[in-house]
Amino acid sequence: MLNHLSKLLMGALLAFTFSACAQDHKDAAGAADAAAPVAAEVGKNYFLIEPPQPTASGDKVEVLEVFSYACIHCAHFQPYADEIKAKLPAFAEFSYMPAIFNDQWEAFARAFYTAQSLGLLDKTHQAMFDAVHRDHRAFRSFDDIAAFYGEHGADVEKFKQIATSFEVESKLARSRSMVPKYGVDGTPTIIVDGKYRVTGASAGGYPQMVALIELLARKAHDEKGK
Repeated sequence: MLNHLSKLLMGALLAFTFSACAQDHKDAAGAADAAAPVAAEVGKNYFLIEPPQPTASGDKVEVLEVFSYACIHCAHFQPYADEIKAKLPAFAEFSYMPAIFNDQWEAFARAFYTAQSLGLLDKTHQAMFDAVHRDHRAFRSFDDIAAFYGEHGADVEKFKQIATSFEVESKLARSRSMVPKYGVDGTPTIIVDGKYRVTGASAGGYPQMVALIELLARKAHDEKGK
């Protein structure tokens, strides 16, 4: 499996496929008036997911970012994702789901879930964005990716072993299944409680997303109580 991934990554990761995250190229360009009242028109600023999808957050409202380390717009969005997490009420829970739009993105999704299994995300999430988009580090194989995590505390051989484990394969399968059901065709996209879909383009900019996500989280919480 990892040998196959390495062949797919060899050279290809030098030229990431950004088309899947091109929808939010405006990212912060729409941020001229972040202090304006929150625009929350269904069908324009956010979209209903029909049918609503199950969540993995128990009784809490799930706020889920669909992303990829290969997506430069996700790297730009990360500070706003951190702000959303910081501002969410106690009844809501923020989580990530890596998109798998092609074989290149699968390697990063596999790495994300492996790092999650090892409890390394706090150390490595921003660091991976920085490595790819700031430092332009070339990840030509999965061995290169594993070596990166080795620099952040992982045992490289254990990392590669867990990368092909049942746990990681199951999470990858769920990503492949859920992302189309959410109606996601680009990243970053936020899914609120399996019901609402928001992008930077729909919200009017990343700063506007922060306020809109909080509003939709409260809306979803109120609906849970009905």
